[in-house]
Amino acid sequence: MPWVVALLALDLWSKSAVFAYIDAHPEALTFDPHFHRRWEIISPWFSFMQSWNPGMAWGMEFLPTWLLVGGRIVASVFLLWLVAKTPRTKPWLSASFVLIAAGAMGNLYDNLFMPRVDGRPFGMVRDFIDVYFTGFDWHFHTFNVADSCISVGAVILFATGLFGKDDKPENPPAGA
Repeated sequence: MPWVVALLALDLWSKSAVFAYIDAHPEALTFDPHFHRRWEIISPWFSFMQSWNPGMAWGMEFLPTWLLVGGRIVASVFLLWLVAKTPRTKPWLSASFVLIAAGAMGNLYDNLFMPRVDGRPFGMVRDFIDVYFTGFDWHFHTFNVADSCISVGAVILFATGLFGKDDKPENPPAGA
């Protein structure tokens, strides 16, 4: 559980720090050809910007908000249970659950504790990492540390399912 707490803290700190910096330093911001206000970190392709996500991945809003937030609550509780129950002999599986749980909880925090706007019943998720491919004139969807945790955790979970060892004992008990 300490890793879940550490990653959750990193997510919440990074969102707060970047949003506060951008609010306090408008002179440090540039505009891309699409008029996105960006704080360029590695020009021109990697920047931080403020983005409020009202829905789920990529800003999609095809689920009612209460269902999305309820799902995040259920998923967070279930993933914490999986983190606690996963044997130490399965470190990659455990790491995937830790990452996904921390990410789900980071975005859930925003839903529950960020200000509600436009009559929405829950707060929106703060996204800030902006990747822009100038050669293609294309932005990857803005994301945050929680989204990164979920994505990396999902890849690890998928890979452990595909390439993980079978749980069969090497020496089966007599009579088996």
